[in-house]
Amino acid sequence: MDADQTLICQYLKQSPEEFVSRKEICRRAGGKWRYREDETWAVPALRQLVERKVVESNDTGHFRLIKEGSKPTTGKQRFWLSPAIRATLKRNAQNFETIDLDREPETAEQLASPGPLLEYQSRAPFGHSAAGGNKVD
Repeated sequence: MDADQTLICQYLKQSPEEFVSRKEICRRAGGKWRYREDETWAVPALRQLVERKVVESNDTGHFRLIKEGSKPTTGKQRFWLSPAIRATLKRNAQNFETIDLDREPETAEQLASPGPLLEYQSRAPFGHSAAGGNKVD
């Protein structure tokens, strides 16, 4: 997947249930300077994404990501691993049966999934409450 296709998938991931027009994708996915240079920059990438069945189009020419549930699944839960962790696990021959080490990160299916690529939970700094006030003893 090239950079343009990744930009389009990340933009469409913001509203997975809505169909978005080609003009809106060209305008918002690449930024206003990209749109000013070429108003139809996303058309070839959209055509390739439709052929690869990552994006679907309706009768009016609007696009959205194909829902994850409509694709055949293997029964394994998939999540992203950094290349360094993936290489370490392969080198040590670790197999946890839920991690597919042969699948490359940031595939078309992962970008089309409704969840974020990375998840994390932030904690309040020491001495501060979660509401933002200082902790007083």
